[in-house]
Parts: sequence; structure tokens; C-alpha cells
Amino acid sequence: MDMIRPPMGWNSFDCYGVCVNEEQVKANAEFMAENLKDYGWEYIVVDIEWYSYTSQPPRDGGGIYVPFGRIEVDEYARPLPCLKKFPSAAAGAGFGPLASHVHSLGLKFGIHMMRGIPRIAAHTHSKLWDTEITADQIANPYSICQWNPDMYGVDPSKPGAQEYYDSLIALFAEWGVDFIKCDDICRMDAESSKDEIRMIHSAIEKCSRDIVLSLSPGPALAEEFDFYRENSEMWRVTDAFWDNWDQLREMFDVCRNWQGKASDAGFPDCDMLPVGLIGMGFGEDRRTNFTINEEKTMLTLWSIVRSPLMIGSELSKLDQETLELLRNVQVMRLTEVSEGAREAYRDNDVIVWRSRDRYDGAEYVALFNISTASTPICPKPFISKKEGVAIDLWRGVEINIRSTEDIPGHGCLLIRVE
Repeated sequence: MDMIRPPMGWNSFDCYGVCVNEEQVKANAEFMAENLKDYGWEYIVVDIEWYSYTSQPPRDGGGIYVPFGRIEVDEYARPLPCLKKFPSAAAGAGFGPLASHVHSLGLKFGIHMMRGIPRIAAHTHSKLWDTEITADQIANPYSICQWNPDMYGVDPSKPGAQEYYDSLIALFAEWGVDFIKCDDICRMDAESSKDEIRMIHSAIEKCSRDIVLSLSPGPALAEEFDFYRENSEMWRVTDAFWDNWDQLREMFDVCRNWQGKASDAGFPDCDMLPVGLIGMGFGEDRRTNFTINEEKTMLTLWSIVRSPLMIGSELSKLDQETLELLRNVQVMRLTEVSEGAREAYRDNDVIVWRSRDRYDGAEYVALFNISTASTPICPKPFISKKEGVAIDLWRGVEINIRSTEDIPGHGCLLIRVE
């Protein structure tokens, strides 16, 4: 499914971990509809463990992931929402009512899934939808996620394997799901990962709904670029990204390795935006460690390379300064219009990226100060256009590209030259 811009939205994980509930999802959706929808933000994504009764924050005395913990699953081996977390899912409604609420706000609804089939369904020999095949007949108990104990991989050589994924995705489509984040699959740790991606992609193509398929976790394999693009809309190019400068600094290397790969056919995914209030589901409510300048740097890099943008915070607790960054339509617009983004310059203190507007040919130049001290930089040597009006997109003002600009430590300057 081609998309003119990568998804922009909210994901529950950075803030709520494995514990997000219906009330919290609705509150974040309502905040987005009121404060961010008009600026391009539209996806509300429920991340991992929505089917689990036993996963909980470490501070509550439990483990984040509990082997053979109680999960909600239907008679056909398909996970259902935990009723304790999502009470509107009662009576077989699943995520239908919550998805309808999100859609009523003019937004789109997404969920997380793990590669494979629930282990408990294999051990209880649950039948697969519209077949006489049971879950244990397609489950591979040796194909397991190294960090989550919920699933066995699906053996693609077994009768019923494709049928299982078909029934699972059909159920998601019936609920009104617009976005699926599939985990334990992108970096192809398991031998069957590639075939399982194919099966999930095939199931989505058969269903009655346009659904974005996002593959996690990274790092994605560069040699599989064509495969990712043919079978998904976005793929994670890094492992979990959190709010520390060293990781953000490393993302310049990651983005350089994937430069030129983003297109309407698919997007390398730099991971979520850990801004605002995060960490509630991990035992510690905290503000992001990123400074406002580091947030600008992150948003600028993600935007110019056309990465998907998924906010990870409790939206209602966003500080006004960060909220205004997320509402800068001229910067966020780069995820649609930036073409041919390339690293143009690098030394110990400065990295420069450059791209062009695919619609009107304007030039975008992003100058990043990766040192800790404020650094004076003249933009002119990094701009290929000889003449033109230059706009600082973060401040929304015209600048003289021949003059020196002081860029704060870990900060950036993003210019559009018309």
C-alpha cells in the first residue's frame, strides 16, 4: 500500500509499557483529536500485552512479561483484549468499540501483535477458524521470542499456517484496525520470520481493509530492503530508541546507512519519539531526558529522512514548548515532501543533511551541532542554490544564509531555500 507520507501518531509503549488501558487510550485519543489532528497526527496505537491479565510494572511486584500468564484468547487461538484493561471488549466485541470511538474522533486505530500463535492455544489444542487443524499442529515450540514468552512461531510449511494468519488479520479488520505493529519479526531472529512476514502481508491483502504493517524490532537488515518494501509499509532500523543523547547521536549513522531508501512504497522507521512524560509502565514516571534542543534535533532528523513519527508520551502532560514543536506543520511536512535526503557533510562537531521538495524543488538543509557547546555556523557553504529566500522552519523567520547562526549544543538549524 503506497502512502504519500509515513504514519504520524501516538503509541502507548514509552509511557505505559505493558499496562495501558481503555481509559488511557481514549484520553490520549481525545487529546490528539483536539490538539494535534489538524497538524497531521492521526494514529492511536495500543502496544504490547493488551491481551494479558498478568503483565504489570515492576513496581507493582510483578514481571513485565509473565511466562504462561493468563491471557485472553478466543476458541480459534486468536488473542482478544484483556477485559480488565479494555472492558468494552466484553461479549466478543474485541477492540471494535474502542476502534469506533477513535474513528469517531477522525483518527485511525492501531494495535501491536507478536509474531506467532499463543502458546496456551497450542497447549490446549485450540482449533483454527474454519478448519479441523489445531494450534499445536502449526506451532513451532523451538521458534520463540527471546524476550517475550507469549507465542510460538508459526511453521510456514504446515497446513493451516496461512489460514491462521488469515483468520487473525480478518478479526483485526472486523474490529476496525488501521495499523498493525508486528513484533519479534523485523530483524529476522527466527528462521521462519521472513515467511511469517509474507503470510501476514498476504493476510492483510486478503482482508477488507487498508492496514499499515509496521515491522519491529530493529535493526532491520539492509540486504532485505526490497523485501521489507514489498511486504510492509515501515520497518524498524534500530532497536528500542530511548531518551539519551548517545542513542540520538548514533541515529545519524543509522540514517546514513539507510539514506535514499524512504519512498511512498515504504519507510525506514527510526522508532518512537520519547518526549514528555514517559516511563509509567516501567516503574518510574519521569520527564524525558531530552532537552528541547535535542527534541528539535530528533524531530528534524526523523522528518528529513521521512521516518514515521510516533509520540511516546502521555499526551495531556506534554509541556507547551514540546507541543508547539509537534505542531510545526512546516517541519512535519518534510515527511511527505523530502526527496533525496542525504548526509552532505560531517566533522566532529557538525553534521549536515540536505534534501529537496519533491513538489516545488525547494531545498532543505539541516545543520546539526553534535557538540555540547554553542557553535557559530554559516549555512551558505552547505546550500547548493545560489540565490533564494531562506526560511528557518523552526522559528518561521527569514534568515540571511551568508550570516553566521549560533546553533546551541545538541541543537540544529533547519532551512528551506525557495
